[in-house]
Amino acid sequence: MKTGLFFGSFNPIHTGHLIIANYMASFTDLDEIWLVVSPHNPLKNRKSLSNHYDRLEMARLATENSPQLKVSDIEFSLPQPSYTADTLVHLEEKYPGRKFTLIMGADNLASFKKWKNYEVLLNNYPIYVYPRPGIDLEEWKDHPSVTITESPLMEISSTFIRKAIQAQKNVQYFLPDEVLTFIEKKNMYR
Repeated sequence: MKTGLFFGSFNPIHTGHLIIANYMASFTDLDEIWLVVSPHNPLKNRKSLSNHYDRLEMARLATENSPQLKVSDIEFSLPQPSYTADTLVHLEEKYPGRKFTLIMGADNLASFKKWKNYEVLLNNYPIYVYPRPGIDLEEWKDHPSVTITESPLMEISSTFIRKAIQAQKNVQYFLPDEVLTFIEKKNMYR
């Protein structure tokens, strides 16, 4: 089974994440997509992150009616900050029959050489890349491990949503209804 791994803080998960995950599940050769909720991405400020169990629950709520989209808390039991290379070692041991593919935005690929063991990742895993505004991928377009997909260009971000909620703006169509209800009940991002 070919499993796409879409790592993220999902702080909060939004329709852009879901459109990309759905695109990867429906328009590529991947059988399913795992949204891997990262407790702490080493390239992000930990203080800006909501509780990782809340982020996990929002991801579950957002995907509960999508059979090809699963949510993983695999990094919750691993040392933090989370490094993709370490997570993949753990996943390979736990799921030996699966073929894993990394899913990342063009912005992540642009900084990929800063990642721990990025050469190992490049040599051992296919990488499916979705476009991001203003990111030049010329350096990667002919790399045998990198597939630049035709997925829709998403200009929505979790940062935008958090700031909009803090400013008391209506974010109704940026998030699944269940996620928005969860955020409102917990009074998050205020």
